[in-house]
Amino acid sequence: MSIDPVSGVSGATGTATTTTATRTPVQTMGSDVFMSLLVTQLKNQDPSSPMDTGQMISQTTQLSMMEKLTQLAEDTTTARDTQVRAASAALVGKTVSYRGADGATTTGLVDGVTYAGSDTQKGSDPTLSIGGTRVHYADVLGVDA
Repeated sequence: MSIDPVSGVSGATGTATTTTATRTPVQTMGSDVFMSLLVTQLKNQDPSSPMDTGQMISQTTQLSMMEKLTQLAEDTTTARDTQVRAASAALVGKTVSYRGADGATTTGLVDGVTYAGSDTQKGSDPTLSIGGTRVHYADVLGVDA
């Protein structure tokens, strides 16, 4: 019995393409990555020559320090955002000098403040309303007495 070779499908045109899922590289190592590496290291160590206890304590300490530094950075950002919001609210009713869209220094009375409303804008500076003009808080150059 003879077997015919496999042939292409008649009438089919074009080329075959394959798609590969693109992986986005992680830019920072979180505690999950660090802990995964530590567990993998422990699982694959040589039983006749286990990891030095001092090394394990050192790595665990590094993990703890990294978590605390990450939390400190988040707390600092939150504190800064709160401070900027309070400072911008204190400008309502005051006359300020600011850098206009054309780069010229302009003066006006602050009659309102708008804060970022969505999570995508979290951490962005407030926008002041000065005589109907929207001015970023960072563009305020001075406050008149």
